[in-house]
Amino acid sequence: MTTDCVVMYTTVPDTLLAKRIAHLLVEEHLAACVNLSAAGLSIYLWEENVEGTEEITLTIKTSSRASLRCQERIVQLHPYDVPEIIIVPVIGGHVPYLDWVRAQTSV
Repeated sequence: MTTDCVVMYTTVPDTLLAKRIAHLLVEEHLAACVNLSAAGLSIYLWEENVEGTEEITLTIKTSSRASLRCQERIVQLHPYDVPEIIIVPVIGGHVPYLDWVRAQTSV
């Protein structure tokens, strides 16, 4: 069973920004729910240097239809030049929950 729901992931440098982005995405009906992780260490290569930065991961539940607008909003709010935004299709799940996600993002 495939659905028209997706899960998006992004990382941000601090909890305050994570809360702000999560609040705005839900308030603007771009996401039904956003989970914030505890800070974790990200190791990556940036401009030929290995970097290590603590980041908060946001797990965003939304509809396929709202995902482009959600992505655009994250880019507007994000301090990074190249923010991580990954969209993963939801291939199934608890139907009442998926219906709720679609309803929350249909405004």
